[in-house]
Amino acid sequence: MAGTFTTRTITIGATETMHDLTNACSAFLREAAHGRNGLLNVFTPHPTSGLAVIETGAGSDDDLLAALRGILPADDRWGDRHGGPGHDSGHVLPALVPPHATLPVVDGELELGTSQSVVLVNTDRDGPERQVRLSFLG
Repeated sequence: MAGTFTTRTITIGATETMHDLTNACSAFLREAAHGRNGLLNVFTPHPTSGLAVIETGAGSDDDLLAALRGILPADDRWGDRHGGPGHDSGHVLPALVPPHATLPVVDGELELGTSQSVVLVNTDRDGPERQVRLSFLG
């Protein structure tokens, strides 16, 4: 049987946040994978957002945002000068937290480690929403 490719874009309301996408990824795979093995690619086309696989709920998510605030402070040191205060530093974020993740799918289910979640990391305080494209190849 030839492989299939299925894709969908979801919209997330976003300000400076980490938004857990794991349930949305699993719901997409129930519709798209039909029990097959393959790969899930998750991509966000925004220059101030990235995707991470990280433990959530135990403080790691807050720790990551705090670390990013330390590495990318919202001040006037940045050469990129458009957007509101703090927006400029966010354009460096995708070099640290990439805008994509490719994850294994086994028997139609997302294969993550214990306590791992797929999260959208957004440091932009100005943007009202973000798009995330989910694509299954199997």
